[in-house]
Amino acid sequence: MNKLNLKGMKRQELVERLAGIGKERYRADQIIRWLYLQRVRNIDEMSNLSRLCRKHLQDFSYIGQIELVKEELSQDGTRKFLFRLEDEHTIETVLIAEKSRLTLCISTQVGCRMGCRFCLTGRSGFERQLSAAEIVDQVIQVAEIVAPESQGRGAISNIVMMGMGEPLDNFTEVVKALEILMYDDGLQFSNRRLTLSTCGLAPEIIELGKLTHVSLAISLNAADDTLRSELMPVNRRYNLDELLAACRTYPATNQRRITFEYILFAGLNDSLEDAGRLVELVGNLPVKINLIPFNEHPELSFKRPDHQRIVDFVNFLQQHKLMVMTRRSKGADISAACGQLRAAEAAVEAAQEPAIS
Repeated sequence: MNKLNLKGMKRQELVERLAGIGKERYRADQIIRWLYLQRVRNIDEMSNLSRLCRKHLQDFSYIGQIELVKEELSQDGTRKFLFRLEDEHTIETVLIAEKSRLTLCISTQVGCRMGCRFCLTGRSGFERQLSAAEIVDQVIQVAEIVAPESQGRGAISNIVMMGMGEPLDNFTEVVKALEILMYDDGLQFSNRRLTLSTCGLAPEIIELGKLTHVSLAISLNAADDTLRSELMPVNRRYNLDELLAACRTYPATNQRRITFEYILFAGLNDSLEDAGRLVELVGNLPVKINLIPFNEHPELSFKRPDHQRIVDFVNFLQQHKLMVMTRRSKGADISAACGQLRAAEAAVEAAQEPAIS
């Protein structure tokens, strides 16, 4: 029998499993506190469970743990972690230091199958889905690293699902992970501190809004179907009309706006005409625009616009009453873009393998 990783089990799953071995409901609450507050690594450490209860628990479950392979620290305080999974695949997690908060960017897949032209993760191909346990454990392990003596989430204030992979392409496990992250007696993140970023899987956006009210971010990057389909193949499945229709169903208000992420590429989508199309597309929705000047990489041909081009784009949007933020690049000196650390480590490992004669 394949044992279950306790970190990926929802409270109700635990209750039902424990009931099957004659244990009380409150034991599930105790286990959750051990996992996420005390962060134990072995079932035998759960000292308020009887020896027999622990034995029964070990019969069907274990406490898995992803392994830290490498950490890089940027001059601006950004920290990037490479974790190894039980099957030897690796994923990336990035901790972004800002004035008033620490935001953790976590992965939801090993690789990605969306094929966005500007994304290094997509170039490496898709390996597999992450389990809810592997998604949640990124938070646990980084909390241990940054604040080992604290309980729960430690110093981490916000979680963004913007790392490797498309979260809504791993819908079931991602929704399960979100529920676990929000347990009051666990890691204690409110839905306002959780953000999911998607390239635009319209049916899943609608379903997500029925199940949870976490903050939603849409990777937009173009305001017309022709260019967006060229940059992001997902637009051929769900075009801008379908995407915007799905966004209108999502529970958002002027106080809780959907974020549209718009990467600025020099000479491609950074003109005032492009800005005008963006205003026309989203101007009647409760949204905020997160402009992201492209972070150049030698493997990609896209270029970052010059400073004045960015300023003009921002000013145009603001003049048309859109709420605009411009993301300052973080961790450029440690290759913080998704997929870079993983690719670099894979290249090193390949170079170290003995030649076959």
